[in-house]
Amino acid sequence: MSSTASSTALSLPAPPVASQSLRDETLDPASPSDYNLYLTAGGNGLRLGVVDTRRNKFVALEDYPLSTAASWAEQVQALAQEHDLLGLDSWNQVRLAVQNRSFTLLPKPLFRSGDEADYLRLHHTVHPEHETVGCYVHSSLEVVSVFAAEKALADWFHATYPTGKLLHQTSALLEGVIHQSELAAPRRLYLSLGHQEVTIVAVRDKRLEFCNVFAFTTPEDLIYYTILVMQELQLNPDQDAVVVWGDLMHDSELFTILRKYIRTIRFGNRPFDLAYSYRLNDVFEYRYFELYSLHLCE
Repeated sequence: MSSTASSTALSLPAPPVASQSLRDETLDPASPSDYNLYLTAGGNGLRLGVVDTRRNKFVALEDYPLSTAASWAEQVQALAQEHDLLGLDSWNQVRLAVQNRSFTLLPKPLFRSGDEADYLRLHHTVHPEHETVGCYVHSSLEVVSVFAAEKALADWFHATYPTGKLLHQTSALLEGVIHQSELAAPRRLYLSLGHQEVTIVAVRDKRLEFCNVFAFTTPEDLIYYTILVMQELQLNPDQDAVVVWGDLMHDSELFTILRKYIRTIRFGNRPFDLAYSYRLNDVFEYRYFELYSLHLCE
């Protein structure tokens, strides 16, 4: 190893340790071209999924909590140096979804390439030395997502996977929600809970009507934002159903307060029309929805 490489390796933090690591015995790391690699990175940690493209089946799921003491990019690079999958190239497809509140959605006819930073400036100031701006087109929704991402993470991703696609976690969520919603269905609210934030989406007749991310620190904050959005959309907590995905348990304070104020609330399912290894049977279906839904993105 060269002195430059040694210096770079020594400057990286210790790699994160998996809290969840599930792999089907059919997964063959020697043939990455037969698989898609999906990643999400943010306050929820780094999450990794692998899909066997021949069977349209998730055959690996790994979850790595990230520390606040180092950047996401440093921790991901440290893990990639020793990980048998993350360091591979030649995947059939690679997608990375970043998790943050720095995004906006625009009608596709109003979007003009080159103005991404201007669109974001309405609610987020982009710092070019630390951030990069990306966009993702939702063809079926006629919507464009514009978002900021940690520059070091984006640079590592594009250098490692030149043909990989970088997008925002809300894009994966939207594609998953639209995929599961029904034509001619009434307006419905969907929640995705992450680390001290909730993404709220409303869909009617397979059309997006609302999407935003709210930061919260207490269960009372969570129910406040949920009821506020329901009221704005003329939904009734006593009559209209709410679907929940994310990082919470049936007996958690968050779910308890949601159930207290919303009469019909249920946990969501994994994306339909995909197969999942039996190794994932021990994972609640309402977890990792955005990671799974990356398979539905273009």
